[in-house]
Amino acid sequence: MFGIPSNTPGSVFDELWRLQQEVDELFGSWSSPLGIRSLPRGSFPAVNVGQTPERVDVYLFAPGIDPKSLEISIQQNLLTVSGKREIKAAEEASYYREERFSGEFRRVISLPEDVDPQRVQAKYADGIVQIGVQRRESARPRQIEIH
Repeated sequence: MFGIPSNTPGSVFDELWRLQQEVDELFGSWSSPLGIRSLPRGSFPAVNVGQTPERVDVYLFAPGIDPKSLEISIQQNLLTVSGKREIKAAEEASYYREERFSGEFRRVISLPEDVDPQRVQAKYADGIVQIGVQRRESARPRQIEIH
C-alpha cells in the first residue's frame, strides 16, 4: 500500500500490529468499536434481553454455531452460555482485517431474582438462540377482586 512493502517478514508494520494485539490482550481493547455493528472484545455472541410480567427472554445472535455444541445452564439467577465457533480461513489468504469472532466463548447473563430455574426453554432458528425463563408464580402481578 502506497509503495511501502508491508508484507515483508519482520516489517515495522507487522511489529506494530503485533504489539497492538499484545497490548489489547493484556489490558483489553479500550478503543471505540470499529463500526456501528462492532462489539467490544469478549462480547460474542451479541445478546438482547427482554421481559414481560410472565417471563424473561434472552436472544443470542450466534450465526454459524451448531446449536448442539452450546452449553446452556442456569444457577440461581445467572444464565451461562458457552461454546465454540470455528471459522475456516483460506490458508493462502492474508487478512488485514478480521471482525468475525472465532474460538471459545462464554457469556454470563444476570437475570431478575424472580425467575424460576426449573422452567426454562431454549430453541435455535436462523442463527438466533432464544432462551425463555418463566417467572415464579408468586412474583407475577395478580388481579385482586373486590367483593
